[in-house]
Amino acid sequence: MAEKKGNLSINSENMFPIIKKWLYSDHDIFYREVISNACDAITKVKKLDSMGDFALPEGYRPRVDVILNDKDKTVKISDNGIGMTAEEVEQYINQVAFSGATDFLEKYKDKDATDQIIGHFGLGFYSTLMVADRVDIDTLSYQEGAHPVHWTCDGSSEYEMEEGQGRTSFGTTITLHLSDDCLEFCNEYKAREVIQKYCSFMPYEIYLSKAQEDRTETVKESEKRDDDIVLEEIKPEKKEADKKPAGEEASSDTKDGEASKKEEEQKEEEKKYKIKRRPELLNEIHPLWMKTPQECTDEEYKEFYRKVFHDYKEPLFWIHLNMDYPFRLKGILYFPKLNIEFESAEGVIKLYNNQVFIADNIKEVIPEYLMLLKGVIDCPDLPLNVSRSALQNDGFVTKISDYISKKVADKLAGLCKTDRENYNKYWEDISPFIKYGCLKDDKFCEKMNDYILFRNLEGDYITLPDALKISDEEKKAETAEGENGEKVEAEVVDEGTEKPDDAENTEQQEDRKESEEKILYYVTDEKQQSQYINLFKEQHMEAYVLKHNIDVPFMQQLESKNEGVKFRRIDADLTAAFTSETSKEKEKEFEESATKIAEMMKKALGKDITVKVQKLKDPKVSSILTVSEESRRMQDMMKLYQLNGMNMGDFGAEGQTLYLNADHPLVQYVMGHLQEEVSGKLCQQLYDLAKLQNAPLSAEEMTAFLARSNELMMLTLPKTE
Repeated sequence: MAEKKGNLSINSENMFPIIKKWLYSDHDIFYREVISNACDAITKVKKLDSMGDFALPEGYRPRVDVILNDKDKTVKISDNGIGMTAEEVEQYINQVAFSGATDFLEKYKDKDATDQIIGHFGLGFYSTLMVADRVDIDTLSYQEGAHPVHWTCDGSSEYEMEEGQGRTSFGTTITLHLSDDCLEFCNEYKAREVIQKYCSFMPYEIYLSKAQEDRTETVKESEKRDDDIVLEEIKPEKKEADKKPAGEEASSDTKDGEASKKEEEQKEEEKKYKIKRRPELLNEIHPLWMKTPQECTDEEYKEFYRKVFHDYKEPLFWIHLNMDYPFRLKGILYFPKLNIEFESAEGVIKLYNNQVFIADNIKEVIPEYLMLLKGVIDCPDLPLNVSRSALQNDGFVTKISDYISKKVADKLAGLCKTDRENYNKYWEDISPFIKYGCLKDDKFCEKMNDYILFRNLEGDYITLPDALKISDEEKKAETAEGENGEKVEAEVVDEGTEKPDDAENTEQQEDRKESEEKILYYVTDEKQQSQYINLFKEQHMEAYVLKHNIDVPFMQQLESKNEGVKFRRIDADLTAAFTSETSKEKEKEFEESATKIAEMMKKALGKDITVKVQKLKDPKVSSILTVSEESRRMQDMMKLYQLNGMNMGDFGAEGQTLYLNADHPLVQYVMGHLQEEVSGKLCQQLYDLAKLQNAPLSAEEMTAFLARSNELMMLTLPKTE
């Protein structure tokens, strides 16, 4: 077969149904597309005027009018933009995907005509065919001597075009004859909702009105406009001032007389007019994000937040984005005030392109963790797809996302440095954003590492570097306090059998590693863990409140990013700071008692429990239960599997250690009466009391605890004969 070359043929009759049905996912998008085209037309004629190629008439006010006619089932969208000649209608309307915006930009590319041009693909107009059985265009070009053009199409690939009668001034009017299943779009409330969704901040005024408007309004003469349709002039009524007694008038001086005359003049009402209800302005042409931060006041930022997000709780603070290179981006990001205990942390980031709404929460542009914020971002350089509903995959988008993340980190760091008091105040609300951001973005985590705060038991906020310094100081104090005890322990070891060199080296390495660790203690429940908190406070040791679900992975993240940093819950171990020194004889006695009590516990509880008897500095504490940090974290992880029906039971119980205070009377009684039945019950009671400070008892455990409590209290009653 001979080699052959040619052009692909596209059948418009086959193509149109595809465009109508599949180009846009939402039918209401036609409002955005047609109004965007109208704004482009206005931008073009203003650009020509600024370049001297055309002179706009005096008093020209750019505007777009949307006129609803539910009787005729039509929607008219009219502008006073550049208009079109018959040749331009042939080129831009009759040729599918030929963009008038792109053609205009190409023609004036050397004259800085790119600002505010929205369209690119030449397909937006055809969105009208999704909702209309017929579409009419009436247009008149700005060019001198141009004739009006009328164009109509019923949704097929055929059209009719002739000299028009509908326009006498330059601009374009598009009339949609709605199909029966789309009549909702000529309803005033629906039209307002859709237009304000997509076009609230378009650069030219958009007015909504009804063709059969029978509603009226009354305006003062000073408020009357040239384009008002006056129905009736309301004559003013002159009200006479209250008459004063003759004697008083005679005694009034000239000044009083002038005041009286002025008062009478003020009582004369201003002339009023009854007019046909004015078209309703639907948009704000100068949105706050288009201004520079220096031009905006705090009250304007707050009002904009209330208006756009319908949230009447004031935002904590905001970030105003303003960038021109290497891409154009403007916007405002708000940090909302959240009650993360009771509210789902869901924000809204609205994405705009040249002040045209594109979508909410586009993940390619907005880093995932910033979806908790509320804000608007306007980027004219976004690589949109044909329907302007999503982004093309583009490395450029990643740069935008990185820039936004960097600006947020810079703002937070600056706030911590320059306004620490407010940063502390905001922390509980902004910490979910920051912690989630650290988990999702390594660069963000690196920038924020020194500005992460921890709330201590006194309610003060400490940065991570300061918390690590405090940990070092506490370790030095604990080492100094326990030096004598360490020497005694060393002597006991020396008396025993010598250990192999390898074992000794391993122990030394472990000891060295542990001594280099910077341990930060944390609290997850200030009420339940109150006993441990009291111990820490009495010894002037720091612990930090980390009680939210996100804190578990966040701690692991900090440990992995900061060498030597370890987090331990305050009930994970019993440090030397909480115990008193004992003699070697007492230590041996305590070990023997602990072994016997552990056996007693195993029989009563049905599981192995490590028991240690030590002297605690707080004589009021009878027992303390600790769970190793490794075991607890494993339990937290395994909770996820319990959701899938896995029963983990008492998984992690091997990490539990029960400490009994040798100075407490109950413990002393148990050690002195190990063979008595009541001692077994007291051991169980001591375990449950300690566990209550660690975690809730199960239903079975609570039932047994209450019954046992009653039994033990009965023993205190005097015996009756």
